[in-house]
Amino acid sequence: MTKPWSPTSWRELPIVQVPDYPDDAALGEVERTLRSYPPLVFAGEARSLKAKLADVAAGKAFLLQGGDCAESFAEFSADNIRDTFRVLLQMAAVLTYAGGMPVVKVGRIAGQFAKPRSAPTETVSGVELPAYRGDIVNGIEFEEGARVPAPDRLLRAYSQSAATLNLLRAFAGGGYADLHNVHRWTLGFISDSPEGERYRALADRISDAIAFMEACGLTPENTPQLRQVDFYTSHEGLLLAYEQALTRVDSTTGDWYDTSAHMIWIGDRTRQPDGAHVEFCRGIKNPIGIKCGPSLKPDELLRLTDLLNPENEPGRLTLICRFGAGKVGEHLPAFIRAIEREGRAVVWSCDPMHGNTIKTGSGYKTRPVDRILAETREFFEVHKAEGTHAGGVHFELTGRDVTECLGGAQAITEGDLSSRYHTHCDPRLNASQALELAFRVAEGIRAERMDRAKKPEAAA
Repeated sequence: MTKPWSPTSWRELPIVQVPDYPDDAALGEVERTLRSYPPLVFAGEARSLKAKLADVAAGKAFLLQGGDCAESFAEFSADNIRDTFRVLLQMAAVLTYAGGMPVVKVGRIAGQFAKPRSAPTETVSGVELPAYRGDIVNGIEFEEGARVPAPDRLLRAYSQSAATLNLLRAFAGGGYADLHNVHRWTLGFISDSPEGERYRALADRISDAIAFMEACGLTPENTPQLRQVDFYTSHEGLLLAYEQALTRVDSTTGDWYDTSAHMIWIGDRTRQPDGAHVEFCRGIKNPIGIKCGPSLKPDELLRLTDLLNPENEPGRLTLICRFGAGKVGEHLPAFIRAIEREGRAVVWSCDPMHGNTIKTGSGYKTRPVDRILAETREFFEVHKAEGTHAGGVHFELTGRDVTECLGGAQAITEGDLSSRYHTHCDPRLNASQALELAFRVAEGIRAERMDRAKKPEAAA
């Protein structure tokens, strides 16, 4: 029998990757304040995302999930939100038009503040301090006072998330996402790049297609899909005290929803079947992601799917695979075969970022674009061999002109990293690199679609 669940039942289980707050009373007061705040998203929106992800699981759509590695208080601005949003719009346009499939757009935004760490402390010049865990927990400055976890940062993260969501909703529904603006989404710094030229050519074809549709009577006035998009938010549900405070009962269904985001994912370091993070996510009705790394075994994956989706509801679970270039063939086929054998309905997504992080001789963490491309290609190849749907990609990216990932069409070198290395945590793709990947992913989607089209002919 399924054990009882409540928003607080996670507190009875082992938990990892949580900060050690020095003042429990102050933390409790912040939690009470958050419980009185309005929800950031609504249950109906989360159900809408789940329905779209069910289409992805059925092979009828594709998931694009991307955004910042870790949002920060310092970089919070309308321009940064807009630029990240339009990079995702550009990528979605490439995937939809060149890949010929509806694209579900989910941002790592409006809540992606907390970061798991490989060690609880870090040492610089012989000085050891608590690790930086994201602006929602402590400060990035390597100073003793800044590294003390501060509960009031939870309130600031909520406020920034609310403001970000307000602007995103305006962009998504207020005309900025109108396909007539497809040329205007190009950021200035990539307009003259090879990927900018390639995107401009695709935008010309989209504009021609829109002109044809309008001649046939399909206009933004009678076809809302031409002038607005559905855009959803997601983040890693790491700080369960914050997530619990924003978990509410939906008045229409009586179910519990975490209203901090439409989708929550469980990280590679917090997916213990008997742990607090899995327990919390077990009871909320949001779509849930699971990061699947090399340490995960097929039988443990099946146990997680049983715990998190006992009714096998399509769209509920997204398996975000992160192995590293050259390792996908070693791990992914066994996962797919186990899931297929048991008849589980899941979305298969590729995170080619986290398994390809390296450190240069100069001390910078970076990710070579060629490795990111290689893992993405291997992901599609394995699914083709297994006859399953390569359902999505999960990128860390920014709309800023950063130099954090090596290579790509811009040929960023190790010597370039220091010029515009702005991340607060892990290296991100810039807009040009993100577009380059979008075109490569579109090729994979198109190849899968053509392969499926041939199968009925072969059967006949």
